[in-house]
Amino acid sequence: MSNYDYGKVAVLLGGRSAEREISLESGKAVLDALRRRGVNAHPFDPAEQPMEALRQQGFERVHIALHGRYGEDGTVQGALELMELPYTGSGVMASALAMDKWRTKLLWQAAGINTPRYALLDARSDFDVVVKELGLPLIVKPSREGSTIGLTKVTAARDLPAAYELAARHDMMVLAEQFIEGMELTAAILADTALPLVRIQTAGDLYDYQAKYISDDTRYFCPSGLSAVLEREIQVQALNAHKILGCEGWGRVDVMLDKSGKAYFLETNTSPGMTSHSLVPMAAKAAGISFDELVLRILELAHVG
Repeated sequence: MSNYDYGKVAVLLGGRSAEREISLESGKAVLDALRRRGVNAHPFDPAEQPMEALRQQGFERVHIALHGRYGEDGTVQGALELMELPYTGSGVMASALAMDKWRTKLLWQAAGINTPRYALLDARSDFDVVVKELGLPLIVKPSREGSTIGLTKVTAARDLPAAYELAARHDMMVLAEQFIEGMELTAAILADTALPLVRIQTAGDLYDYQAKYISDDTRYFCPSGLSAVLEREIQVQALNAHKILGCEGWGRVDVMLDKSGKAYFLETNTSPGMTSHSLVPMAAKAAGISFDELVLRILELAHVG
């Protein structure tokens, strides 16, 4: 498809979620890449103007660079479908499911995808029982937030109530999850292909918001250094985990590999970051795909419903 076939393209960025600042960065990078390729692309921030303005302003295709709620959870996707505007990434149902870590786990467990053991927490939960069942350390996080916002690694039982309170500020649905010690990996998905795995090494013991977006001490390895057989096995499982949720277009599946070599699938991101620290562009580069080409390929995969 040549560039002029795309028509007037809106890059959705910013938005109303807790990940607004990262989305603005991603959106600017995407916008710049499209313009370098001659695409008639323009920024559109849904926090600053109503979605129906997309139609009024004559947009013909939408590249979603929003992260988190009201961008990655099916709400924007539904609005775009009502307007019959082709958009990038997964559809309404897959976006909503992938944003909900609990329901993601339910589907993965039903399909035989290995994921860490967990418990749903609320104000009435018996935290001592949770610690007994999942062991320490454990991870506490909101079920429907991204970028590790509201996430805590709990190493002592006495800290669990405070971790729950922090997560509950972001979402009334809170997950306590078995902590998997080992190697952190991510599998970028483009169309029906899993790109080379990226191995993540943090200065601390957690790949949190600081490590993801601020720290210059986080190290990334692509190629990952895994054996070809193990890498391929994880790529196949990641692609399967992505498809089970109904995801399409592109995305990123996060994985932990424990010390025995067993892979645990954590979550799927349907609108991953596209910043200078981001992982999908890193994996694409290792596969011989430049940033600009990656952005263009994602746009080519835009669909309605």
